[in-house]
Amino acid sequence: MIVDVNASVSRWPLRRTPCDELPAMLAAFRKSGVRQAWVGSLDGILHRDIGGVNKRLADDCRRQQEIELLPFGSVNPMLPDWQEDVRRCAEDYRMPGIRLHPNYHGYRLEEPAFGELLDLAIRRDLIVQVVVRMDDVRVQHPLLQVPDVDTTPLAGQLETRPGLRLVLLNGPARFAPALARLLAQRRIWIDIATREGVGGVGRLLRTAPPEQVLFGSHLPLFPLEAAVLKLQEAGLNEHEREAVEHANAARLLTTRD
Repeated sequence: MIVDVNASVSRWPLRRTPCDELPAMLAAFRKSGVRQAWVGSLDGILHRDIGGVNKRLADDCRRQQEIELLPFGSVNPMLPDWQEDVRRCAEDYRMPGIRLHPNYHGYRLEEPAFGELLDLAIRRDLIVQVVVRMDDVRVQHPLLQVPDVDTTPLAGQLETRPGLRLVLLNGPARFAPALARLLAQRRIWIDIATREGVGGVGRLLRTAPPEQVLFGSHLPLFPLEAAVLKLQEAGLNEHEREAVEHANAARLLTTRD
């Protein structure tokens, strides 16, 4: 059994991908043994109607039965009344968490709005996923150049928020010292989607405790098979593999600090 914490519905605005329609995505999940997926919406990156984005996402996930799709709503704290989007995610759609794109939405992690959003997520008991990158800067469209999120300020934001459950998706290849300490202290989680090269997952597990690493594919922008193969060649023992594939995600869903 695999839990994929990093999947998205809808279409990437700059190119078509093999699994950018829901039936194809579900077929890929079945083929690779994914039984639960944490799903955001690619529409939440550039659309301004975040309320509509999250409603469509919740409806898409609710209709699926064979594979459990858990919706993670988009929130843009630069838009008016974003607090209402958080409320709807938690109360109306019963989402377990939210997915943030600071680099596309135009704010930095040291800004007060981000801190306010984290506090509200804690009060609403929501997991917070921060997406560090969507596309490699080398292949981005010249009119849509978006640098990776600077994760350095996270250390300061988490110091006073011990109850926060925060996941870095498509995280940095190298961790700043403060971020590495947070991983070692089991304060944040990270997925494997962007761990490239032979032994990439094994190298990650030498930096991060196995209990903090999650299976993530970044489907549909990355092929799901790539994440599966990364685990197969990583040389993990049975405990480590089960932790990454599903146990850590299950624990994260039920953690209450």
